[in-house]
Amino acid sequence: MTTLLFRDDAYLQSCTARVFAVTEKGIELDRTVFYPMGGGQPGDTGTLSTADGRVVPIVDTRKGEGLDAVVHVPARESPALAVGDEVTATLDWARRYLHMRMHTALHVMWQAVQAPVTGGNIGADKSRLDFDIDMSLLDAAKIEAETNRLIAAGCTTETIWITDEELDARPELVKTMSVKPPRGAGRVRLLNIPGIDLQPCGGTHVKDIREIGGIRVLRIKSEGKHNKRVEIALI
Repeated sequence: MTTLLFRDDAYLQSCTARVFAVTEKGIELDRTVFYPMGGGQPGDTGTLSTADGRVVPIVDTRKGEGLDAVVHVPARESPALAVGDEVTATLDWARRYLHMRMHTALHVMWQAVQAPVTGGNIGADKSRLDFDIDMSLLDAAKIEAETNRLIAAGCTTETIWITDEELDARPELVKTMSVKPPRGAGRVRLLNIPGIDLQPCGGTHVKDIREIGGIRVLRIKSEGKHNKRVEIALI
């Protein structure tokens, strides 16, 4: 099991760690700042470096087998690491921070639409949410204006943990139909943006929504009866 440092501080850009497994899938560390792909958010990239000068580029981060297992995927023909090696894990921070701003922006945009979410994807250039809503109720100008109004007003985000039983008692907290909150640890992590959104989310987010800067709606299109897609970019 890996200690997931990003859960408590998404702004950590590096950490020291020890390699405890090397497999054909990648490298596992005892602690990491790298977010593994999940919930629509891409896995982090960056480097693992050793005191003797070896630098291993990490081209992706994925979930491994078992609770909180994280696999750092090295570039081909990277220097070899062995179990017990001490490394410094360093993020491609510019890319991660864009994902943090984008991820938080989607949470804020939900408030402007307020419909069940059927899917989503986060990228550095553009992101999207799919809604189960009538197409006629989606107005790009209104969604953009309301989202940017909320962002400009500012609000501090916070992490809240509740038990599995508490989540079962409050099913309305689960707003994303396509992604179920992870179970098995006995507790579930929520993102709270007071007055805007409260729902299970394991991703990384900015401390204050003003850091998003603002969004523009790129397009709205139908992807099926229950999937109306809203694509956005940061401004």
